[in-house]
Amino acid sequence: MSQQQLGRGPLRSDGTAPEPGGPSEAARFVGWLGSLGCAAAGYAVFQFLFGVLPGSLGGEAAKYLVSGVSGIGTGVAAWLAAALLRARAAAGPSRPAVTAPVAAEPSGPGPLPQVFGAAYGTLVDKVCMVDDPARGRLTGWSHSLGESSPPRPTSVGTAYGLHIMLDFGVPDGRLRTGDLVDTLWRLRLPHGGWSARSQGSEARPEVTALVLGALARAGASGERLAEEVGRCTAGFTRELDRAGRESTHVVTTVLRGLLRAAPGSAVLPVLREALADGAISDPRREHLRCWSYRLDPPYGMPSALHTAQAVVALDRAARVLDEPEGAGARSAREDGVRWLLACTGAGHTRCPDLRNLREEVRRPRSDDPERHEVLNVRHFTASWVLRALMTPGAREVAAQDGLEEAWRERLDGAAAAVWAGQTDGIWSWGRTDSSELRHPMWMTYQGLSALRAHAVWMYRPEE
Repeated sequence: MSQQQLGRGPLRSDGTAPEPGGPSEAARFVGWLGSLGCAAAGYAVFQFLFGVLPGSLGGEAAKYLVSGVSGIGTGVAAWLAAALLRARAAAGPSRPAVTAPVAAEPSGPGPLPQVFGAAYGTLVDKVCMVDDPARGRLTGWSHSLGESSPPRPTSVGTAYGLHIMLDFGVPDGRLRTGDLVDTLWRLRLPHGGWSARSQGSEARPEVTALVLGALARAGASGERLAEEVGRCTAGFTRELDRAGRESTHVVTTVLRGLLRAAPGSAVLPVLREALADGAISDPRREHLRCWSYRLDPPYGMPSALHTAQAVVALDRAARVLDEPEGAGARSAREDGVRWLLACTGAGHTRCPDLRNLREEVRRPRSDDPERHEVLNVRHFTASWVLRALMTPGAREVAAQDGLEEAWRERLDGAAAAVWAGQTDGIWSWGRTDSSELRHPMWMTYQGLSALRAHAVWMYRPEE
């Protein structure tokens, strides 16, 4: 193998290698050619100008002067260009700056595991254990963490806590899902079903469906669930619960819960169609269909929160129930996704579509129809928008319509807004009427669940 093949470069005619950085044969040739070319270029310019300049310019002397100066200038310019080429040839090919290699830092975990760990620790510290004379041992959480009154497990707080534990996988024995399941059954009302703390002793479908969904995830008996599903659906009619059937929040909550607890229930297609029929057209966003807080007139203003809730519920229903290609529920759901993507906010981490909302569900009391039961509902809007945009149907719509960039921008904005609301894995609802901060269990569940789903969605294994 020759020296040139070994990478030592070309040799001189005498067999020795050129000095590093010295002029090569090519550089010397360029210099020689440049020295001849300068004079030739200058003379050519002189001859050309002398031949074309008119005699009226000022006589022969003026023509010689102009042509000579131009020729000399051209020659000098050519000489400078040749000198530059010689300098570059002598320097050789440019080399990138050599820097010391930097050792790659070992891959470490992101902040999400620490957030999950801190949230689990807080839930362990705040769990309530009460010996109730009538119901027995209760283990769970109240509606909000850190309440000033003595805490006591509630149906809503314990159901959301069970959902969190199922998401976490219960990393140790300090909390047992079996204890939470037993507590939820013990909190069941005497005539069946469950209600929120402010709703008294009458079962309500949205709370019952929430609890049944959590129990189904935990592996509760299908027969036992079926009895409660029957009671829930029997009372959730327009005649018996008109206010609930007109509420987007209530219908979507019942639909999601029953899809977990009773995927074969005959009421699911009915609720799906009622939800799809309750969509409204928004002239401010290309007349796309969306949802307000009501499913019947008067509908109210279009709402990103309720549109996201409807999209999530309809997308889950599409995975469980048959959904024909041209079904009204499908087109309404896809329009809802397009409506969310049509947000015109300048920044999608703080745009109006992510603003938290409150609403009231007012029902006549069964013992006194002249009076109303009022359920105050608060909504973590960013978590719902994030979950809606992560549905498989939303991704399909974005790809079909060429809206993937808008989809990604709004997805990232909603995820950032959800993340910004937590401190050590616990989300706070700031009350506008005082400086008190409350930590509702439902908000922490929705925040943790949305971030966990987003992390799974965004995972890209290294190839």
